[in-house]
Amino acid sequence: MLRLYNTMNRQKEVFSPRDPPVVKFFTCGPSVYLRPHLGNFRTFLYEDILERYLLSLGLRVERVLPFTDIEDKAIAQAEKEGMSLSDLTGKVAEEFYREACLLRIRPPTWNPRSSTTVEYAVEIIERLLEKGIAYRHGPDIFFDPLKVPGFGRLARIDMARWPGKKRRFRKDTYPGIRWNYGDFILWHGAREGDTAVWETRIGPGRPAWNVQDPAMALPFLGTSLDLHAGGIDNLYRHHDYNLAIVESLTGREYSRFWLHGEHLLLDGRKMSKSRGNILYLADLLAEGCTPEEVRFFLVYGHYRDRMNMTKKNLDAARGVLGELRSLAGQVGEAAEGARVPSRASPPAPGLEEVFRERMDDDLDVKGAVDGVLRSLQGLADRRAGRDLPPGEARAALDALRRIDAVLQVIFPRQEP
Repeated sequence: MLRLYNTMNRQKEVFSPRDPPVVKFFTCGPSVYLRPHLGNFRTFLYEDILERYLLSLGLRVERVLPFTDIEDKAIAQAEKEGMSLSDLTGKVAEEFYREACLLRIRPPTWNPRSSTTVEYAVEIIERLLEKGIAYRHGPDIFFDPLKVPGFGRLARIDMARWPGKKRRFRKDTYPGIRWNYGDFILWHGAREGDTAVWETRIGPGRPAWNVQDPAMALPFLGTSLDLHAGGIDNLYRHHDYNLAIVESLTGREYSRFWLHGEHLLLDGRKMSKSRGNILYLADLLAEGCTPEEVRFFLVYGHYRDRMNMTKKNLDAARGVLGELRSLAGQVGEAAEGARVPSRASPPAPGLEEVFRERMDDDLDVKGAVDGVLRSLQGLADRRAGRDLPPGEARAALDALRRIDAVLQVIFPRQEP
């Protein structure tokens, strides 16, 4: 049984969807104001592995991967580059699509954008105003977390630190600050000179970042999710705000499971756009890596552990993938001439069992791959000793293809 580490309860729990076989899955998407770097893609790849593994278990995944395209940083970047907001974010979105395809990231069921779901954000804000949880302050609208019992339980906020005096935070994000102890903004009321303005029932302006994800999740997945995943940075401020917004509307649990992936480091330091300490997929491709090698490096570990990008670590992962492919090739050669249809082939000893055993333990990809390698080496040794029947090799090859439907690194590209 698949067990996932649920950030909400700080423990591994058996995963099962509310309404099997359907899994409702929201994965935080990119802010499309700058091209995605490898640290971003590490998050999208662990989410991709999870989706593909759920599919391999016979579940049907309905996933939303949103694009944030009207936040403060995007507006500032568009002004800096002398471009319209839509031209900037459209260019970055296309770059994301192209590189995600190279990394074999499965396309989501839905890919909404902040700019296409403003009406839903307005509807959410209207309902929060009616409930008295949101309020106007000048042209802006804010959310009062103190009106929500249990606010901050996901990140374990120390509410004793909450100030007695009313404080409001008007920016979408505050880099370097984990918590804004005060009210957060839902709606940026239009001001003179603003370049991103929508005329709406609640006035001219634009939705703030923290209401955008609910506005992109609810129309497609409904008010109750099975999985909500993202990077560890989203645990601070963002996800508790999303949770408070939705549960204030519905009075129901928003998501049963919350998953958070750790950072990718570059030579021991966190990779981030704000620091300029970044590496792109194109950089590694220019150095001779294949997209599959990059994918393998970024998933060959545990998503909740920090990963250090160094040349030594990258070369080591490339070596492991080379060994995996070599052993798979030897098994494939042993399977040549097997006339038994794959569905009637004898079971492949150990391969899928060891893979699922480790994957069921909170997506232990490294443990799963290492176990498959050991099993493949045993098969290769038997082949060398002429003790591997073609039918058994054929079954092992079929099992490997099912495993690679999750990993996407051993064989040539398969359909998503």
